[in-house]
Amino acid sequence: MNDKYITVTQLTRYIKYKIDNDSNLGEVFLKGEISNFKAHSRGHFYFTLKDEGSRINAIMFASSTKKVKFIPQDGMKVLVTGKISVFEANGAYQIYVSDMLEDGVGNLYIAFEQLKKRLEAQGMFRDDIKKKIPKIPDRIGVITAPTGAAIKDIISTIKRRWPLLEVILFPSLVQGELAKDDIVKQIKRSREYNLDTLIVGRGGGSIEDLWPFNEEIVAQAIYDCDIPVISAVGHEIDFTIADFVADLRSPTPTGAAEMAVPQKGDVENYLNQLKIRLNKSMQHKININKQKLNEVKSRYIFTNPASIYQAKDLMYNALLDRLKFSVVNLVSLKSKKYENIKQSYIFKNPMSIIEKKSQKYLQIISKLETLSPLLTIKRGYSIVKCKDRVVTSSKDLNKKDIVSLQFDDGTLDAEII
Repeated sequence: MNDKYITVTQLTRYIKYKIDNDSNLGEVFLKGEISNFKAHSRGHFYFTLKDEGSRINAIMFASSTKKVKFIPQDGMKVLVTGKISVFEANGAYQIYVSDMLEDGVGNLYIAFEQLKKRLEAQGMFRDDIKKKIPKIPDRIGVITAPTGAAIKDIISTIKRRWPLLEVILFPSLVQGELAKDDIVKQIKRSREYNLDTLIVGRGGGSIEDLWPFNEEIVAQAIYDCDIPVISAVGHEIDFTIADFVADLRSPTPTGAAEMAVPQKGDVENYLNQLKIRLNKSMQHKININKQKLNEVKSRYIFTNPASIYQAKDLMYNALLDRLKFSVVNLVSLKSKKYENIKQSYIFKNPMSIIEKKSQKYLQIISKLETLSPLLTIKRGYSIVKCKDRVVTSSKDLNKKDIVSLQFDDGTLDAEII
């Protein structure tokens, strides 16, 4: 009775077997809108692909996600390629995606726009950080394929315009998966050659052919390069990330050569113009100095040099006369003062002065003797001292104090009782 019943696992495996062996489901091409997108830490993509009427779960393994050049997001319309199978754990059918494009736009274009937007936000395209291309370089480096039209055009243009220049070729792959690493390697290598300018580029091609110049590591290498870089990738209508990061963008490799070096004829014309301007400037300066010299020569001091001596001689005579007058006048004044002193009373009767001074001296001595405390002591008075200080009031003394009494003929000590 129970033989007709099967397990859920058996049913799921049967359905999985049927789907896996259906040639129509082995490779399907679906278009729809992404929702519930999740990027696993191991690199897998999990999302739902839906349209107006239905939806299907989708998984894209890390081995396939590496080929996706853009970042999938919810709401993005995409074209996917994959196979339909059943996930036994939940019995749900889903698509295992092997390739994915954005609907209506190729992967490379999406990746280009996303990288451009991100690098621009980082400030790598700013004009104020771009280095100036030297007008007259001595040595230029070129990173491109060693064969092909690009290097031939660059070298022939440089030799025609400025044959004095040294050109160093740094041969590199410019197409394919390995090209980006080779370009970066040559950019770093070029920094060891003391270059004035570096041209990085190649001839025209499809966006896939030019893609190495849209790689982030190439953009970063150009940004970090301390040599002024001219980007020359493809034709005039082609734009790459390298064009935006470089210090100068050229529409073609030939144009890069023209931007990197001057035209020999232009330099010759410029030098001739400088020569003419220099000659005119020198002649103008000579004429001005001649005019100044003539003005100096025509001055009165040069036409009549004796006038300098005559003026100085007159000044000398005037000063000499003033000096003689001053000496005579000074001697006369001193003579008069001397005669006045000779006639003064002190010289005629010097003893009278001495007598006056002696009398005044005796008067002062007499006053001093009158005021002397020694005369007071002789009249019967005494001086009382206590602790080497003169006592002027009885209030200054206490009982048992020892005092010293000074008389005319000596000193006695006494105790206050």
